[in-house]
Amino acid sequence: MARIGIQLMMLKEHVAEEGILPVLQRVKDTGFDVVEVSQIPMNEENVAGMVTARQDLGIEYAAISAKTSAPADSEELTLEKDFDLHVEHARRLGTDLIRIGMMPMSAMASQEAFDAFALEADGYARRMAEASLQLSYHNHHIEFAKLGGVTLLDQLREKAPNLRYEIDCHWVQRGGKDPERTHAEFDGILDLVHLKDYRIVMPPAEVLDAAAGGDRSAFGEYWGGGIVQFAEVGEGTLEWKRVIDQGIASGARYLLIEQDQTYGRDIFESLAMSRQHLVTLGFEPLITG
Repeated sequence: MARIGIQLMMLKEHVAEEGILPVLQRVKDTGFDVVEVSQIPMNEENVAGMVTARQDLGIEYAAISAKTSAPADSEELTLEKDFDLHVEHARRLGTDLIRIGMMPMSAMASQEAFDAFALEADGYARRMAEASLQLSYHNHHIEFAKLGGVTLLDQLREKAPNLRYEIDCHWVQRGGKDPERTHAEFDGILDLVHLKDYRIVMPPAEVLDAAAGGDRSAFGEYWGGGIVQFAEVGEGTLEWKRVIDQGIASGARYLLIEQDQTYGRDIFESLAMSRQHLVTLGFEPLITG
């Protein structure tokens, strides 16, 4: 059975301030016991705390995250230099899924740079398979840009045939595609889904007042970007019942609530709102297990 949980990235500041175990206790108290780990330092203290949460709280880890490479002076773990450590972490946390959260910015520089990234990612996917793990790639909207008339996402599927996928519904929508249809297109290679709503908001009064006074610059900036927001599941425009049903039909094992910004709302309140909407849609068994 597929499970619904949350992306731990949203709580990274809480983890830094409170520690991993208290935060995972709060996650449990909010009604979730499945998490995906991203942007949480995978040092021994945090990993050990996650292991304890698995044993004592029943926390289940959908996936952990990886980067292919990082700047030479970076202390971040990468598949390039820490491949075996990623495998160790996955096994300690009881997951067989590792996900690449984003291509390196350097891969966006040219067709040749993107091709090199695709080849590198496919190599890591093959090595993961040899270790009985699966490597997935998480999209943003940039993957719907075209080089030579073909989207980067379609090129990645062709040039990295061993790679699997995590489809982020908000970023698909922002890239001009339909999440439900995209899930169908990734049937059989879809392991993970990000449940992130897509909200359109009205311009605030100060922007409209400035435009009425003759200064349209703020309105232009807002019109170009601020009108689109990340949202709690059910607070935006996506049709979640159809999107989730298709994701599961296409093979998704985990569907993770994620919200990059909450615009002043407490993140735990946002998570509770998303959970309640999913319960209303009949997905409570996927949350509670």
